[in-house]
Amino acid sequence: MDQSQLIAELAQLTSEARNPDSMHIDQADSLSIVTLMNHQDQLVAQAVHQELPEIARAVDAITAAFRQQGRLIYIGAGTSGRLGVLDASECPPTFGSEPQQVQGLIAGGKDAMFIAQEGAEDNAQLGADDLRKQQLTSHDVVVGIAASGRTPYVMGALHYAQQIGATTVALSCNPKAPINQQADIVIAPKVGPEVLTGSTRLKSGTAQKMVLNMLSTASMIQIGKSYQNLMVDLKATNQKLKARALRIIMQACPCEAAHAERLLEQAQGNVKCAILIDKTQLSYQEAEALLKQNQGHLQQAIDQALLSRR
Repeated sequence: MDQSQLIAELAQLTSEARNPDSMHIDQADSLSIVTLMNHQDQLVAQAVHQELPEIARAVDAITAAFRQQGRLIYIGAGTSGRLGVLDASECPPTFGSEPQQVQGLIAGGKDAMFIAQEGAEDNAQLGADDLRKQQLTSHDVVVGIAASGRTPYVMGALHYAQQIGATTVALSCNPKAPINQQADIVIAPKVGPEVLTGSTRLKSGTAQKMVLNMLSTASMIQIGKSYQNLMVDLKATNQKLKARALRIIMQACPCEAAHAERLLEQAQGNVKCAILIDKTQLSYQEAEALLKQNQGHLQQAIDQALLSRR
């Protein structure tokens, strides 16, 4: 695509339009600038709200994939790619998930997380190649993230994912984005023009982060990674997380810290098992087996154990 074509294409994108409310932002004082930005940010949640039905469809697809040992793979370039990597990297400590269950791929590889590799996003074949390296299957879900909705790297990835038979999701901030044609599910919050024209790390990035939070969190909840609103599958890999694990047990049971610590030790560090042991008086081995029988859903395991005693 030559420069004139690219300029014409960008001119059609909402995310590249000029925001009439910020035309004189360069003349404003600090309080006025941040007040304007805060006002614009308030529009983001409203835009995401309009996309909830499609976000829920994506959650259902991801949940189904997880239940078939499939994976959730985010792929994007620049800010969009970084947000995908961020969300994926936070799943193992939060939900005790395996690192390969939720993955984030970014154009240009790991180096692009810290130093912009802008040229990489123009390579559609690179997007397909990066998914091929992950041995993509039809059981996986691929979420292509691109604020503009036209990034070649992402489009190449989604096209390849369609060929493999994976479920495809397009996440952009342009309702008429080209990547929408390559997706089974389209999520496109209409956040409007950025305060700083074309700086999609602002409202567009915020909207993408909100959607990614929903996709991973809701899907993990659906497969039993929470008990009530507690993160019972977190891994206590440092002092803060161990303290949080003990606090979760104290809240769920409820009990004092000393009792929670004994339960966690009895459960070999497994928060779910610790709570199940306290509520059912099962041994660790029995609790572990019952959780497995209930696909990790703690409330179901508790109900089954108590029902069997009636």
